[in-house]
Amino acid sequence: MTETIAAPLRQTPLHNRHVASGARMVGFGGWSMPVQYTSIIAEHQAVRSAWGIFDVSHMGEFKVSGPEAREWLGCLVPANLEALSVGHAVYTMFTRPTGGVVDDLIVYRFADHLLLVVNAANRDKDWAWLQRHLPEAHGQVTLEDVSEDWALIAVQGPSAAASLERLSGGDVSATGSFGITTFRLAGIDCPAGRTGYTGEDGFEVLVPADQAARVWDLLVAEGASPCGLGARDTLRLEAGLPLYGHEWDDDTTPIEAGFGWAVRNPGPYLGRDVHVRQKAEGPARRLRGLVLEDRAPAREGYEVVSPDGEVVGKVASGTFSPTLGHPVATAYLPAGFVPEQTVSIRVRERLVPARVVALPFYRRPAIQPTRRTP
Repeated sequence: MTETIAAPLRQTPLHNRHVASGARMVGFGGWSMPVQYTSIIAEHQAVRSAWGIFDVSHMGEFKVSGPEAREWLGCLVPANLEALSVGHAVYTMFTRPTGGVVDDLIVYRFADHLLLVVNAANRDKDWAWLQRHLPEAHGQVTLEDVSEDWALIAVQGPSAAASLERLSGGDVSATGSFGITTFRLAGIDCPAGRTGYTGEDGFEVLVPADQAARVWDLLVAEGASPCGLGARDTLRLEAGLPLYGHEWDDDTTPIEAGFGWAVRNPGPYLGRDVHVRQKAEGPARRLRGLVLEDRAPAREGYEVVSPDGEVVGKVASGTFSPTLGHPVATAYLPAGFVPEQTVSIRVRERLVPARVVALPFYRRPAIQPTRRTP
């Protein structure tokens, strides 16, 4: 019998900082990542009340350039990239002809190229997807994997912008939501987008990989709380933000997930016919929030049961919400299940009552974007 040897976990440029800080490390998407430093609840609350930092350097970065870059990429995503001006970013998805999602990503438009930030677990899958469709560009598009060049640090929380302004000397208020700027931190120029996946204000800061530790150390010294994957998950779930492999997959469409607002591409792209039809007719199922009337959280895969005893769905994500003080979950349910209806969730063979709610569970005050000249 041949012994199968697991591939070693990859390490981000900040791995040694996490270990030295006593973080509990776990494998995630082939990477060794910190799940928590102190406690998930403490890190979660630090982001909701002040500011925290996350190492998200395991994410992939692909550079797309050339005279047909936007036109080509626009055939693969439902976002309207022709309307994306220099200095701005957009959240979107790679979609299949069936309308399902290959992966969700953020597209940043710089003066001479687009930068795609994709999920760590899907880096190889996304690269293969782009390569598969690249011949359609007839040599007018250049695609580069620049993931190893960059570290990515998410700086999140209500104090994040003021803290970065103090440290960099830049005018942070001039950068609206999904705007792009450059911070000078620890003497290093760092491109950044006013983006994030926590439901709070903040920036995701690109740092040259060999300089990442200097920037991380500066942020920690100035009072930022290092946060792990555990808090990142509870934060994103409270904010109703989907995670690939849970709320997103190859068979789920943006309309079903409640992201119809992100389907704005007027031209042809993979899956457009399905999305147009679902927008017009309504999907057969929708992603809903669930609030449990119990202290025990629902976990992925738990059955959702209708009042008449029929299994109508399964939990996609579930956790105890530190902000709200009770368990919450998401599930795809038939379209007829609307907010304020009641269902049950089978938790360890018990049927726990739950209330259907609209997402998100938590919403912060919106940032008022400012217009920038490209």
